[in-house]
Amino acid sequence: MSEHSSPSSFARVLRRREVLTLSFGAMIGWSWVLMTAHWVQSAGSFGTLIAFALGGLAITLVGLTYSELVSAMPRAGGEHVYTERALGRNWSFVCTWAILFAYTNVSLFESVALPTAIEYLIPQIRMGTLWNVLGADVDLGFVLVGVVFAAVVTLVNLLGIRAAAIFQTIATGLILLSGLVLITGAVSFGSLDNATPWIAIPATGILTVLIMVPAMLVGFDVIPQSAEEIDLPNAMIGKLLVFSVIIAVFWYVAVSFAVAMALDSPARAAASMATADAATAVWGHPSAGALLVLGGIAGIVTSWNAFIVGGSRVLYALGHAGQVPAVFGRLHPRWKTPWAGILVIGGLSMLAPLCGRTILVWLINTSSFGVMLAFLFVSISFMVLRRREPEMPRPFRVAAGNVVGWGAIILSIALLCAFLPGSPSALVWPYEWGVLLAWSLVGVVTWTWYNRMPKG
Repeated sequence: MSEHSSPSSFARVLRRREVLTLSFGAMIGWSWVLMTAHWVQSAGSFGTLIAFALGGLAITLVGLTYSELVSAMPRAGGEHVYTERALGRNWSFVCTWAILFAYTNVSLFESVALPTAIEYLIPQIRMGTLWNVLGADVDLGFVLVGVVFAAVVTLVNLLGIRAAAIFQTIATGLILLSGLVLITGAVSFGSLDNATPWIAIPATGILTVLIMVPAMLVGFDVIPQSAEEIDLPNAMIGKLLVFSVIIAVFWYVAVSFAVAMALDSPARAAASMATADAATAVWGHPSAGALLVLGGIAGIVTSWNAFIVGGSRVLYALGHAGQVPAVFGRLHPRWKTPWAGILVIGGLSMLAPLCGRTILVWLINTSSFGVMLAFLFVSISFMVLRRREPEMPRPFRVAAGNVVGWGAIILSIALLCAFLPGSPSALVWPYEWGVLLAWSLVGVVTWTWYNRMPKG
């Protein structure tokens, strides 16, 4: 029996709506407001669809492997549980450390992105420059906004999964409302002529967008992280996971096309916040753009909230397995939350605004690398357990398992290769590789230290 398999006392309170909003909200952050013009300009309107379709296919195949595994092993910690059973304790640590890296980075990303979003509505939040980090000014007002929101999201998570789920549902509703305003406006008043070029030249721009897709779709795996808090049949958990990926891909494509139809190429190139500018253009009133920014702010909050949920459960799994300090494997006696992990990730989120905007690109790109590495390990674990434990109960059993499993492995490797030197979308040295190397070094030290200790 796995070290991780002893009973816990998480509160099982999440139903179908909460599971979907947790997953969808995790995948729909701030980038759908900020980055759509960049995607369309880099890849073209149809090229963006191709990039998200290819990236979405890869993530859907990976999501199917998760769906079967979570239905068979509905335990907090997700990836840690599956890889420990399939590949052993050491490889499990590598996979879990990678996904923890991604979750933490996205949380830090959101705390830096939030003040930028709010400035679009309230320029007066700027209070004066504190210092400059790699060309980016660190403003006192931005720091205060980031720290306060980080404290709020941390507190919500400390108070229990039910509080986090209610918070998530309200914010997701605002995302859907704002997106509906943009899409209906583009269909009614936009033009397909604006959407040219369909595929940008050079076509390698599609790869530039493709490399970002895993980061856009990371979040569905928050479902397996919180599996012990879901009050649904195990087979339903698997189905909801795949469905959430599909609707997130559809969302990104629909929003990108709406922006392409609303703004022509010069307008997209000049846009500071394309989705908001597109809504203002099609409806002819700045309030429409303001609503889109509010939806983007809600997306930051839902993503942030979900990744603190996921990251703290990852740390819980590591603590429970004796691979990080034991305090991370303990639940709050009243709120039934892994309080130590929540406080650590929340605390780091409070520090991130002090580093300025320059870190945004580093964090989102390196997050993608960590995500794809973890996805590769889970896909391999899916195939190993299919072969080694064919009789293991699987309430949600994936059809054509070999096709799905090998497809997930091959596409995960292909996407990982896009980060390597020689690729047009390679990570940047020394900054992005430096972030990865630093996190890896911390992981090696942690693994070495806790691997020497007796296994309990």
